[in-house]
Parts: sequence; structure tokens; C-alpha cells
Amino acid sequence: QVQLVESGGGLVQAGDSLRLSCAASGLTFSGVAMGWFRQAPGKEREFVAAIRWSGDVTYYAESVKGRFTISRDNAKNTVYLQMNSLKPEDTAVYYCAARQYVNMSYREEGYSYWGQGTQVTVSS
Repeated sequence: QVQLVESGGGLVQAGDSLRLSCAASGLTFSGVAMGWFRQAPGKEREFVAAIRWSGDVTYYAESVKGRFTISRDNAKNTVYLQMNSLKPEDTAVYYCAARQYVNMSYREEGYSYWGQGTQVTVSS
């Protein structure tokens, strides 16, 4: 059974940083691409970042490019999202997701497994 467990969310002020973690189990982590999505209140879930199985290629939404960094540690079966210069509009529930393929996707339907989400709240 595949499990993705996010952690690291919280309440911060604008300009602060947070690092989210997602621990994966039940899958061959080093063989799949991973992604982060988020859902703000009253809005649809949206793509944030993705990383290829090897960690050498990443892709970001324009809204977070230059501020967020996705990375992974295949030895620890964990993917991270370093979030810097946080803004109030980054407030959302952040979800970790796993594909069944090595290459990345920015589409929700490209991901087979999802975590339960972790809340990030940025105050102004």
C-alpha cells in the first residue's frame, strides 16, 4: 500500500521560509517522478513543482519560480519543498503526489498517489 505523508506546514509571516517534507512508502521511490500541488480556500488544486526520478530535472509553476525549490533524497524516500519569500497568496493546503513514471507532469491526472496534505498559512 502506497503512503505519502507530508509534514512541515505551519503559520508564518510574509517573507519567511518553510520546508515541507513528504515521506513515501510502499513504492519504488527512486523510480518515480514526484510533485507538489496546493489548494487554496475556494480554489481548485493547482500544480506547484515536480521533480524527475533522478532529481536532476525540475519544473515549477510561474507563481513560485525563483522562490520555491523541490528536491529529493532517494535514500530516504523523501521529497522536499523549500519555500522562501513566502507571500499571503501562498496560503493553501499543500499536497505531495507520486507518479508511476520516471518523467514529470504538471497535470493532476498524471499522478496516481496523493498525501493527505499539510496546511501552510502565510500572514501579512
